[in-house]
Amino acid sequence: MNYTLQIASRPLHILRDVALRVEPAEVVAIVGPSGSGKTSLLMLLAGLERPTSGQVVVAGQDLTRLSEDELALFRRQTLGIVFQSFHLIPSLSALDNVALALEIASPGLKAQATRAAAAEALAAVGLGDRLHHRPSALSGGEQQRVGLARAMIAKPRLLLADEPTGNLDQKTGAMVIELMFDLARRQRTAVVLITHDPALAARADRVFTMTLGELTEAGPVHA
Repeated sequence: MNYTLQIASRPLHILRDVALRVEPAEVVAIVGPSGSGKTSLLMLLAGLERPTSGQVVVAGQDLTRLSEDELALFRRQTLGIVFQSFHLIPSLSALDNVALALEIASPGLKAQATRAAAAEALAAVGLGDRLHHRPSALSGGEQQRVGLARAMIAKPRLLLADEPTGNLDQKTGAMVIELMFDLARRQRTAVVLITHDPALAARADRVFTMTLGELTEAGPVHA
């Protein structure tokens, strides 16, 4: 897979001959300096950008062959995303933030079932007593756990995590990652994780390094 942009009529090669296969329940970490192409890879895996050449196949779907409407449906039903900056809706409670994600993914579910599933998802990340708190009343670690519950509630086939512990202290970040990995393996969700933290990368099943748009599998990472 290649991804090239035209800047001032000149090609800028963002990704070069990238090949990556991730199995269900497998956690893959991608490390590398800023500007090396890591986030561009996540954008391609999410169907938010299209490769210049090659294929992006997720859960048996070739994203390069899908229309924009089909890609939107794919993202709702197949993909979970955990952001560095949480991106919770400030006016909604933790319960409603998580329930909204399931409503979008499965609009046919009754409201009672949706809210019950959201409460269960929050309990799974240790927030069963914070259902009705808004984001402003939650710590950073609690907000990220709400974000994790939101990302995982529809049992996605692929979870993309972009520096998910970047705004957390080391102890809180480690707890969030433990929850993420546990949920992903129990739900058989493949995970692609971007991080600058070698301790976090070391916990993944495999580690890849992105350098100037080229992806190579790294040896064991020592925290």
